[in-house]
Amino acid sequence: MTLHRPIRLAAVTVAGAIALAACGSSSGTSGGSSDTSGASGASGGALSGTLAGAGSSAQTAAMQSWIAGFQSANPDVTVNYDPVGSGGGREQFIAGGTDFAGSDAYMSDDELAKAKDRCGSEAVDIPTYISPIAVVFNLQGVDSLNLTPDTVAGIFHQDIKKWNDPAIAADNPDAQLPDLAITPVNRSDPSGTTKNFTDYLSKAAPNVWTDAASEDWPVSGGEAANGTSGVIQAVGAGDGTVGYADASQAGQLGVASIKVGNDFVKYSPEAAAAVLEASTAVTGRPAGDLAIDVARDTTQSGVYPIVLVSYEIFCTKYSDATQGQLVKAFLSYIISSEGQQAAASAAGSAPLTSTLSEQAQSSIDMISK
Repeated sequence: MTLHRPIRLAAVTVAGAIALAACGSSSGTSGGSSDTSGASGASGGALSGTLAGAGSSAQTAAMQSWIAGFQSANPDVTVNYDPVGSGGGREQFIAGGTDFAGSDAYMSDDELAKAKDRCGSEAVDIPTYISPIAVVFNLQGVDSLNLTPDTVAGIFHQDIKKWNDPAIAADNPDAQLPDLAITPVNRSDPSGTTKNFTDYLSKAAPNVWTDAASEDWPVSGGEAANGTSGVIQAVGAGDGTVGYADASQAGQLGVASIKVGNDFVKYSPEAAAAVLEASTAVTGRPAGDLAIDVARDTTQSGVYPIVLVSYEIFCTKYSDATQGQLVKAFLSYIISSEGQQAAASAAGSAPLTSTLSEQAQSSIDMISK
């Protein structure tokens, strides 16, 4: 049985588009010096070699900033990251095709066992940022919307089919809602964003959304698109479209405010961070694993509960010790103050608290020397 314990955290968000192809594997990449002077910040060192990562497309802008900062301080290191989606990233990591993975969902027990076989040691998840997931829409003449959890669930379950449905109209009395069909857009690929979004729906609107949290979209019909950028493009190309995506990639699309308790709350890094005050850390996990069970059904004022907690996944021991030191240095930069500020500038994120950053660094320090 999975147990939980209270945890106090804060957040960091993501966005953007980067298409750095992941090439090579943890066994095929080459490393140079094992010096880690660049580990806790881009202070420069004698590191050299190539790292391959893949996974979360929601991490792309943050990852772009992390790669740029780390490579600037370590010019003999190349970091490649392929934003194939969280599910694909975990699959590649478990298969030994990458040195680390980015994922918007922590590893399942089955994945933990497979990753342990791949690594020859425990593999762990550490959170690197928390991103609000926005309910984005494109509806001519409507710039803002208030939606209750049940209404959001009804729209994406395709029970609410028109924009002027009474459930939507009741919370938007001043909006000119058209008699227009709603076109929901979901991810077509296995996605941590989808898992976090469906987890929210199942917990905040259980009477409407009866499906379990899943990386694969469970409702047939509607429109499907690949990756975060695909959803944003599909919503932006239509009229009457609605989707879910990393908030920092919403661009010019409308973004709904979500009812929490008695208030409608618009996403922000601060509101997303606040939900973690009521969240718990998942126990029964390997030492150093920092998986979080988010309090989706909170009614606390000012909290935005539709968030994804995005992780980096890595081995605590690498067959190539020098390669392990490169992973250690890069991940240490990501969770450092400098790395967090780089992501904040690139993606509007809220930096990790010092407590969570220290916990993450302790996990990274488990990588064998």
